[in-house]
Amino acid sequence: MSTDAEAAGQRRPSTRFRGPLVFRRARRDGSTADRNLLDQRGDSDWVHTDPWRVLRIQAEFVEGFGALAEVPRAVTVFGSARTGAEHPEYQAGLAIGAALAEAGYAVITGGGPGAMAAANRGACEAGGYSIGLGIELPFEQGLNEWVDLGINFRYFFVRKTMFVKYSQAFVCLPGGFGTLDELFEALTLVQTRKVTRFPIVLFGTRFWGGLVDWIRDSLAASGKISPEDLDLLYVTDDVAEVVEIIRTSGGTGNVDALGTEDEW
Repeated sequence: MSTDAEAAGQRRPSTRFRGPLVFRRARRDGSTADRNLLDQRGDSDWVHTDPWRVLRIQAEFVEGFGALAEVPRAVTVFGSARTGAEHPEYQAGLAIGAALAEAGYAVITGGGPGAMAAANRGACEAGGYSIGLGIELPFEQGLNEWVDLGINFRYFFVRKTMFVKYSQAFVCLPGGFGTLDELFEALTLVQTRKVTRFPIVLFGTRFWGGLVDWIRDSLAASGKISPEDLDLLYVTDDVAEVVEIIRTSGGTGNVDALGTEDEW
């Protein structure tokens, strides 16, 4: 029995299979998985292809999940890498890190210098568990010396997942684009109920006041967010209040952005 292609007078396109992939016509690929693995000749550009990056991404998730799986309840503290040790915001980071450790929380930061180092140092000197989740950047130092457990990530989105999944709350010290990125990532996840609600605390009313006013007077006033979304943020200058907000809010973290908690 002739095929439809033969009946139409057409030649069957040349076909080659590689696992689940099908290559036809000019899209054929002459390589094989075994050949790519075993052949040492030629350049190494293949390690920079997107399929190879998927494996790297997978490896980062596995490494992060494995390292953090048994971390006790924790709070992530964000803040500027540019905050000097003499700055009041650094002293606030020290106090917040210590207070969280004394309250029984591990402290997670981005692992860098400045406000992040302050929070790690405060937790470390108070006898708490100090964790740093670093990121590969061309212009920033490695993990600060106060980190007990450190992981360096290539990809921001993998690192963000670790921050949210293993935290019961976020505390944002004054910071730049990176801090704002993490802040609004957390707000979006909580607002859309992709995570079990947990508190997001902005430390420093003078620094954060303008942003909160804009959220209220522009976003909420124009209907871009609901009025109750304003309740997702807490703003304070009191270290003790930071701990009390976290302790009494009942936040559990537990990201659902990649599946339910049971699926983790």
